[in-house]
Amino acid sequence: MTNPRKPFRINVGFIVSEEVGYLHKVPFDFEQAKLEDDLVLTHFSGVASISRTPQGLLLQGDFKGGITLECVRCLTDFQHDLHWDFTELYAFSKKSVTDSGLLLPDDAQIDLAPLLRDYALLEVPINPICKPECKGLCLECGENLNLVDCGHRPQHNNSPFSSLKDLL
Repeated sequence: MTNPRKPFRINVGFIVSEEVGYLHKVPFDFEQAKLEDDLVLTHFSGVASISRTPQGLLLQGDFKGGITLECVRCLTDFQHDLHWDFTELYAFSKKSVTDSGLLLPDDAQIDLAPLLRDYALLEVPINPICKPECKGLCLECGENLNLVDCGHRPQHNNSPFSSLKDLL
């Protein structure tokens, strides 16, 4: 049973004493998961598989959740689904530490929240768009063109290079 205040903290002390190859799965399923103050996911679910190796505990995670983003074209909020997986090693000693630098704490309590947050943020698109056919905002009046047709039309460019656009 996980701590309700720290739902992503896992006691792995019993896995350390098991034989090499032992596997333990920890399922997660939350309507809303707050990984940090800046990241709240809805419909969060996933499984953390922790296996005992000679070097440490191998953590394999497969998670998904929804996040509210703002469209860069029309500036409306929309729900975006994230899905990510990762593999990390919590080493028993400093000589077995990998590039991620994860070392098994002395109390054998690992907190997955920082890892989940980092990997989830990698899945957030740089320029989120609510839908591929999003029309954006009118350059003239700022109306959302997905909702109304304001009647403004793009003006023809008087640039001497505008004729080159026809060649494309």
